Order: sequence, then structure tokens, then C-alpha cells
Amino acid sequence: MPAAAPGPEDGRIRETLRVYVKLLRAGKSVLARLEPGLASERLTATQFGVLEAILHKGPLTQRELLRKVLTSPGNMTDVVDKLARRGLVSRERSATDRRAVTVALTPEGRALIEALFPRHARDIAATMDALTESELQELGRLLRKLGRAPAPALAEPGGQGHDPA
Repeated sequence: MPAAAPGPEDGRIRETLRVYVKLLRAGKSVLARLEPGLASERLTATQFGVLEAILHKGPLTQRELLRKVLTSPGNMTDVVDKLARRGLVSRERSATDRRAVTVALTPEGRALIEALFPRHARDIAATMDALTESELQELGRLLRKLGRAPAPALAEPGGQGHDPA
């Protein structure tokens, strides 16, 4: 099937794709600069995120951690398993809801994340030092706007989009 004739929205689509690629590359670049500091403590970014979330929010269920850390249920189970094996977190099944498992820091986990978090925060600030204070605020505002935008109707696999008619 031949490609559709260029329409008036093609310019916006091209620009959106360019910005999307820049967003992904920037995120990967920042993460790549931060990962060595976490790896020196034998942590992944997701493991660090779990420890940090519990440090600042207190014990959380795995479901709550999923929302905070933005990972899949299967990966969350693996992450918590690995942290528990290292003695950094403990699990406790709810007495009222056997499906709910609360994850808490052990004393060893608390000591690690309390020591690591300030250094990691400084590393993040240094990594983003290319931006001025006002640029950081603007970027934060724009990313929040993008993240909170309502989900649009997306093109269906193998199709050209959803036709409501």
C-alpha cells in the first residue's frame, strides 16, 4: 500500500518524533552517567528506587512500589527478591489481606540508602548542571504537563488509526 500523501500535520509529527528521540536519548544519557555510582554499591537504578521510596515513604506494599518505581510486576518481584537476599529489605504478608506484601528496610538497608542517597542526589545535580535553575524549572513543568496529559486514541496495530465513524 502506498504511503499516504503528506498532510498539514506531517510537520508536527516530524517535530514530535525529533523531540521524542531527544527525550529518550537525554534520559538514557543521564541514567548512563548515574549507573556507575549505583553499580559500585551493587545496585541497579530500580533497586535504588525501591530503597529510596521506602526510605522516604516508609514501608510500602509491592503494589505501591510498582506505582512509585514504574516497573513491571514480574520485575518488582525480582528486585525485591534480590534486595531481600542481600538483607536490605524484609517482607511481611498482611494479616488482613494475604495478597498484600509490605516491604520495609532492614537496619542494613536503611544504613546503605541513608549513606548513598545524598551522594546520588549530588550526582544527579552534577549530571544536570548543563541546565540553569530556570531551565530546570521549565523542564520540570513541561515534563509534568506531558506526563499528566490525557491518553489519546492511538493508532491500532496494522492500521492507520482509530476511525470513530
